[in-house]
Amino acid sequence: MEQIIVWGLFFIFPFCISSGMEAEPPLELSRLTRELLESARDPEFFEWLVKARRKLHENPELAFEEFETSEFIRTELESVGINFNWPLAKTGIVASVGSGAHPWFALRADMDALPIQEMVEWEHKSKKDGKMHACGHDVHVTMLLGAAKLLQQRRNELKGTVKLVFQPGEEGRGGAYYMVKEGAIENVKGIFGLHVAQDMTLGAIGSRPGPFTACSGRFLATIQGIGGHAALPHQAKDPLLAMSSAIISLQHIISRETDPFDSRVISVGLVKGGEARNVIPETVTFGGTFRSKTLEGLYNLKHRIQQVIEFQVAVYGCSAIVDFMEEKARFYPPTINDQSLYDHVNNVGQHLLGGPSNVLHLPNTMGAEDFSFYSQHIPAAFFMIGAKNDTMESGIPLHSPYLVLDEHVLPLGAALHAAVAISYLDQQHHFVSSN
Repeated sequence: MEQIIVWGLFFIFPFCISSGMEAEPPLELSRLTRELLESARDPEFFEWLVKARRKLHENPELAFEEFETSEFIRTELESVGINFNWPLAKTGIVASVGSGAHPWFALRADMDALPIQEMVEWEHKSKKDGKMHACGHDVHVTMLLGAAKLLQQRRNELKGTVKLVFQPGEEGRGGAYYMVKEGAIENVKGIFGLHVAQDMTLGAIGSRPGPFTACSGRFLATIQGIGGHAALPHQAKDPLLAMSSAIISLQHIISRETDPFDSRVISVGLVKGGEARNVIPETVTFGGTFRSKTLEGLYNLKHRIQQVIEFQVAVYGCSAIVDFMEEKARFYPPTINDQSLYDHVNNVGQHLLGGPSNVLHLPNTMGAEDFSFYSQHIPAAFFMIGAKNDTMESGIPLHSPYLVLDEHVLPLGAALHAAVAISYLDQQHHFVSSN
């Protein structure tokens, strides 16, 4: 807490504390952001970004299976002389740019795809059936690789070290938890992450200080009944009927037990049961996700979900086992943006993107992000970056098989990553030099 307070004072009053010695002046932010953006938009650099993104898009890999993705990243890092540690969390990579000296600041990109069949017909459509980068992680990786090149070009000017965190398993598997556990952010002073936003116009970024994304958990319920002929339902214990009642009753937790001002969500997205129209099955399963703004609220929902399912199916003479999959799909805590680091990114974004109108203050979201695991340990800032272009068929929601993103977001994200890291290290160096 003391460290965060000191940083907060620094970002607001960077010149208030002085030992009387002449400190090296901080970088001129407008010049830095302009130069980085010009470099990222250079035709040759942009062409490389697009090729990298499309190669990643054609070869999506699911959580903790990102072997080809990881190899591609390592090859690109090696091509520009950037050292890295690998593997962390099975396929993850942490690269380093700079002298190796402290302070260390981290930039993060997630690598995994989703089990979705791509429906967009274009030259670089996914080549792997049933797998797609439907959440933009191919874009995230490419932006961070672009930042890596920009940073390496300025490696001798860095006032510290930038850690590049390429993380597996964000989609429900908590890859960030395992990266933290294996030391990815040990001794790191702060971390920044970007996520594409298909509903935000290209050229804008947005976030909010404090809590940003929700906590999330998952559940899978297996209901055991007694099967039988559909013409003789009195001789069976119908798990389908029990499941239907349980699903409806779960919504009463939200509508009748939750304060309307306390946002919570329970959504059932999976139902499996029965193979024939004239047979009452013996077992059925259903599952979904639950969300809350706080971990306390999340665990309250967990308790009530289990109670409601077990009690409701018992009414129909059935039994239930509810699995919350906490080892395989860890509960995600809320992503909390550190105020000082949020202000820093906000300031950099305004210089890079042409003013405050392009840096949006976003509302809380019930979406979840495993970037939250980093924010539990060190100051963190997580921002959305617009990738919508009204002249394209973009604007389709994330996790859709029809997702289309404007690739001109690539140089913007690369330059923003680099500018945030360079200016952060410079300000930290100036702060130390002033004392």
